[in-house]
Amino acid sequence: MPGPDLTALRVAITAFFALDGFVFAGWVVRIPDIKHQTHASVGSLGLALLGVSAGAVVTMTLTGRLCRRFGSHLVTVVCAVLLSLGVALPPLTRSALALGTVLLVFGVAYGGINVAFNSAAVDLVAALGRPVMPTFHAAFSLGGMVGAGLGGLLAGALSPTRHLLGLTLTGLLVTLVAGRALLRHEPPPPPGRARPEPAGGRHPGDRVRGPVLVLGLIALCTAYGEGAMADWGALHLKQDLAASPATAAAGYACFALAMTVGRLSGTRLLELLGRTRTVIAGGTTAAAGMLLASLAPALWAALLGFAVTGLGLANLFPVAVERAGALAGPSGVAVASTLGYGGMLLGPPAIGFMADWSSLPTALLSVAVLAATAAAVGGLMTRRVTSMSP
Repeated sequence: MPGPDLTALRVAITAFFALDGFVFAGWVVRIPDIKHQTHASVGSLGLALLGVSAGAVVTMTLTGRLCRRFGSHLVTVVCAVLLSLGVALPPLTRSALALGTVLLVFGVAYGGINVAFNSAAVDLVAALGRPVMPTFHAAFSLGGMVGAGLGGLLAGALSPTRHLLGLTLTGLLVTLVAGRALLRHEPPPPPGRARPEPAGGRHPGDRVRGPVLVLGLIALCTAYGEGAMADWGALHLKQDLAASPATAAAGYACFALAMTVGRLSGTRLLELLGRTRTVIAGGTTAAAGMLLASLAPALWAALLGFAVTGLGLANLFPVAVERAGALAGPSGVAVASTLGYGGMLLGPPAIGFMADWSSLPTALLSVAVLAATAAAVGGLMTRRVTSMSP
């Protein structure tokens, strides 16, 4: 049984995963309102969303170094404060250019906290000796479900400014409570292994660099779909299927709920099927669900497709990050997380451009294509990666 220190760490890290999902979902369900407020076209909105991507990806390349120098726990807390403050900025803008600028700040915080708390979680998973990584990501999905559901309820009652300011206050309160617990404890060293590498430590060697990049590719393909559902799912339901604002927000809530269920059962699923079968089954299921969600002529069928997609994608990213960490330590986590979250954040702008060229439902089919790619790559490579694990 884990000691009290590990239990406290697990609770604190879980709280930050949940907060991240809650704040991000609260922002994305108000994207249609912000689009109207800034008078942005689909293409210019895609460019504005690129601010999140640019800020996050640049920060992710630096966060590994910051974690090695200052510790993943401190970096998590600092980024949580910035994330909470940054989410209040988009409603203050009146143009796509201004929106993209403030989203750059939001992206810096979002990218930093995701790499930092994933690094902290991988350290804790190794110390616990059980494949519990999906439970942390379940907290992110649960936070997203609550944030999206609450956003749908508040969409007709509160302006985006008041709603997102409420997210700021909530985020700062959670950070105060969970951050104190996190900062009281040092990251646990993995059993039978020295403390993780210090600043200036070696990067993954030639033997593991290829497999780590493949795991990052799997993470990228699947996180692309998660980002697409977050930023474009509500707009697809509202614009193409004439859903009300509350129902459109419920679409992402269905997706997040399905991911939560999938991730809560992820540890048991991995123990039953193994990593290879989990990746293949998940990618195939997500591809089928997104085909339904994109092409369905009825609202109920699209909502069903969103849920199936969430179930399929649920455990692919946690598996990729956990395996990369097992192969190459903190450097592997940084590579896989950067590629994965890069896919999550670069996907929505790409879909915006494709939607301008064709239509939003057609652009969303790219999610199905990449989910199928993740299943194929996983089937070819996961056995090799697993065999190389320590």
